[in-house]
Amino acid sequence: MGEPCGAALAPAPQHEPAAPASLPLFPDPAQLDPALSAFLQQAGDQLCRWWADSSTRSPLPLLSVLPEAAPGPTGLDPIALLDDLQLVMDGAFNPVHPGSMAHLDPPPLTASVAADLICAGLNNNLLAEELSPSLSRLERSLCAWMAERLGLGDQAGGVAASGGSLSNLMALVVARHQRGLVGVPEALVFCSADAHVSIAKALAVMGLPATALRPVPVDGHGGLQVDDLAAQLDGAAAAGVPVLAVVATAGTTVRGAIDPLAAIAALCRQRQIWLHVDGAIGAVFGLSAAHAHLIDGLSNADSLTVNPQKLLGITKTSSLLLLRQPDALAACFATGLPYMEPSWADAHGGECGLQGTRPAEVLKLWLGLRQLGLSGIAQLLDGALQRRSQLQALLAGLPLEHCSGPLHLLAFTPEGLAPAQAEQWSLQTRHHLLERQLMLSRPLYQGRHHLKAVLGNPHTGAAQLEAVAEVVAASVHASVPLR
Repeated sequence: MGEPCGAALAPAPQHEPAAPASLPLFPDPAQLDPALSAFLQQAGDQLCRWWADSSTRSPLPLLSVLPEAAPGPTGLDPIALLDDLQLVMDGAFNPVHPGSMAHLDPPPLTASVAADLICAGLNNNLLAEELSPSLSRLERSLCAWMAERLGLGDQAGGVAASGGSLSNLMALVVARHQRGLVGVPEALVFCSADAHVSIAKALAVMGLPATALRPVPVDGHGGLQVDDLAAQLDGAAAAGVPVLAVVATAGTTVRGAIDPLAAIAALCRQRQIWLHVDGAIGAVFGLSAAHAHLIDGLSNADSLTVNPQKLLGITKTSSLLLLRQPDALAACFATGLPYMEPSWADAHGGECGLQGTRPAEVLKLWLGLRQLGLSGIAQLLDGALQRRSQLQALLAGLPLEHCSGPLHLLAFTPEGLAPAQAEQWSLQTRHHLLERQLMLSRPLYQGRHHLKAVLGNPHTGAAQLEAVAEVVAASVHASVPLR
């Protein structure tokens, strides 16, 4: 059965030729412009209205809209611009809806939204200090605080990046440089069989063959099997094949499993192998003293990916690459910027990663964390874990196979269904869920389709969880003839 929310395209309304625009093209450097203030106020009000009626719309929009993409012969006036914005908003995914439980995309923190606006208005560039003097220092300071808070040491630090895939890529490029393996195509990377697809992408970008990635089987809890890893590392050493890095995962994509970080770190220390932890999903739990035990061993990483956007509500994109020795970034990526004044620190921001021009994404992370405080972070984490436990309890009496780790993700599929039957069940059940404005995702995991709930949405309450359990229970009973 197909999705109730199709991919039909709604054509954009055609505007009459615009009246002379009263909105300035650029901010006035000498005085406050009332027209600009009014336009930004109207845009903000429009967004607030979109948030305010989110619960009346499905998490997944009924139509995928297609606004006019190309600019017209003349520019649009403010009213037409806001109309165009509204059209896009009407076709947007709705993460604020209480039934939005499909992905690692929570509602945005309000302070983070405000900081995103200021970031755009400042238009600073973290390529170099003179283009972002205060923000460059803020990024270094916040990365240092985050790294120390997560246990990497008081000399640790890092750099912001546009997404966890880029953070993982930069980590492996640094590891290769530190290991002296640049230009060595035989070098291997070991990771969990459930590691994120960005690890394979990173090796492809680095010019390594697909065989360079060596997946290690997972146990019944979804964690990498350490004995198997040890055997594979011993085999590589016996064959004289160099190891570029081991990648451990703190929060796998489907079930939120945590690899045994401490045991993996011990193997890597013993063999002097770089340990990168992809903590895009789970590392934020280390910010709370009450939850840090869930990711025990994280502090042993040489490099660490953290994505505050996935649970803390920091607006996209917000990823950090943190390193125990952050000077390894400049050692790997610095090429010199002869067209800029010398750096006031060890290196310009554009020499501490793959990105040159970068917006001040750190601003929305910084202000969002300031809004939350440590107590607010702990409350968000608590709420997410409690919702996972509540849904798991509601589903406990059903004949389902559960795939979950200690975090806020829960995947499940009926017991005993063949792959084709599990696919049909997941399609039908997702359809019925969407009919009730409940959105779960439908990942393919270990050969069968599951439904997955991500319980990081603070608006999701008991009513939504009970409704999910009701729909799933009905669908499981209906699937009995298929088994």
